[in-house]
Amino acid sequence: MISHINFKIYAVVLLAVLKHKNGGKRMKKKLMGLFVLILVLSLALMGCGASKSNGDKSKDGKGNKGGVLVYARGGDAVKLDPASVTDGESLIVAEQIFDTLVSYKKENTEIEPGLAKSWEVSDDGLTYTFKLEEGVKFHDGTDFNADAVVKNFDRWANGNVEKFPYYQSQFGGYKGEEAAVIKEVKAVDEHTVQFTLFRPQAPFLKNLAMTPFGISSPTAIEKYGKKYIENPVGTGPFKFQEWKRNDTITVVKNENYWKEGLPKLDKVILKVIKDNSARLNALVKGEVDLIDGVNPSDIEKVKADKNLQIFERPSMNIGYLGFNVKKKPFDNVKVRQALSHAINKEALIKNFYEGTAQTAKNPMPPSISGYNDEIQDYDYDLEKAKKMLEEAGYKDGFSLDFWTMPVVRPYMPNGQKVAEAIQADFAKIGVKTKIITMEWGTYLEKLAKGEAPMYIVGWTGDNGDADNFLYALLDKDAIGSNNNSQYSNDKVHELLIKAQTETDETKRNEYYKEAQVIIHDDAPWVPLAHSVPQLAGKSTIDGFFPHPTGSQSFADTKVK
Repeated sequence: MISHINFKIYAVVLLAVLKHKNGGKRMKKKLMGLFVLILVLSLALMGCGASKSNGDKSKDGKGNKGGVLVYARGGDAVKLDPASVTDGESLIVAEQIFDTLVSYKKENTEIEPGLAKSWEVSDDGLTYTFKLEEGVKFHDGTDFNADAVVKNFDRWANGNVEKFPYYQSQFGGYKGEEAAVIKEVKAVDEHTVQFTLFRPQAPFLKNLAMTPFGISSPTAIEKYGKKYIENPVGTGPFKFQEWKRNDTITVVKNENYWKEGLPKLDKVILKVIKDNSARLNALVKGEVDLIDGVNPSDIEKVKADKNLQIFERPSMNIGYLGFNVKKKPFDNVKVRQALSHAINKEALIKNFYEGTAQTAKNPMPPSISGYNDEIQDYDYDLEKAKKMLEEAGYKDGFSLDFWTMPVVRPYMPNGQKVAEAIQADFAKIGVKTKIITMEWGTYLEKLAKGEAPMYIVGWTGDNGDADNFLYALLDKDAIGSNNNSQYSNDKVHELLIKAQTETDETKRNEYYKEAQVIIHDDAPWVPLAHSVPQLAGKSTIDGFFPHPTGSQSFADTKVK
């Protein structure tokens, strides 16, 4: 094939020959003919070359290259094995790499097929039989099948060796524990898997769709052992490529993805930029394409820029102040109630959320079925708070460490500033606090172990069910996983288990409403806010929808 450079060389040589003083007219005519021939052939071949080059760039058969998306967020992942973490930064990476048996729809938490193309449920609600997609491969080239599903669930169920907090909180407990929901998972044949439960669980399918239950390659789990947290292998739209801790995680297009036409992007780079304003500056400069954690005060700035756009995530979260009820003085309910009266929630919403949140009074948002709107919140009343502290034996107050978050999360735009505001409120009733923070992974690990006396954190709902808030965060079965307050109430437990096993939605909601009354009176938390998280991106981003669960896939996204 003749290149542009070669064509120029031929032209120069021929012209030099034509100008040679000894060249006759006949020779000149022959050379001129040869020159024209070369010119025609060169142009034709150049056209072929250009066509081939454009074809190399085309990713969808229409001349459109998928492109690279750089997504900037406030913190790094903790681990890349989704079943071993609870933090949103890890799970949003997992969403790109793994598929679950069933999935949520793109814009809500309704269930649709995933790796399981269909399923049947027995009349008693104890048996679920799933028909699996055929011909699906893990990123390492091994087969996805019923045996792989069984091995994943067996691994999670045996959590006495390796902890999988979501398995414990969503399915009651590990194998052999009294509260466990799943009795057995078995392969009926290569493409059929059957789950048998000890008791019916109304949100069972919604639980299966959660990102932590993405199916991993059993071969990769065995190959990498403890290092699997850094070498994830799933069946998802993107394959893991590289992790530079506290900087970037890179995933690349799975060319053999089992869903036709996806993903549309060639690569996604998840980049850590801890400061909200610095992330926005990077977006404005064109260094990144999409950011989370937009400061509420910067929303109008983004809307005014024709090169940018705002993405609003549907609210399904809770930011809260938690008390460790097993540590003094929070083993006294009057102390917890007193401090509940001492926080000016309206001021927090005004100063740090700027209209992008509403004050919270329950552990779950109003968007969740079963929310109890009849509950009256603890009003902001410092005199009442002082009186209750005196009744509890703390007339002069007390001093303690106050833990807060080191990263921005959708429910908490600035953990440090919110903690300082609460610190000032508490000082007015004689409660002195020392604010403490630490690396995000360490923070979550220590919270789960019950090391913090008082702390700020939050939760974005995983599946749109009340069970995922009340049972996952405040039931005694969840102590050691997501119940950071170590809260245990037998009546609450009884109600939540009844709600799990009840299939009548009206009855389920009554159980949840009753449980919220008890939790409100016990006050293991001060619910602070339900936010409407704001993201910003370039105007060229298309097909992106921020899912209510907070861990959407980028499979449908492209950069125009």
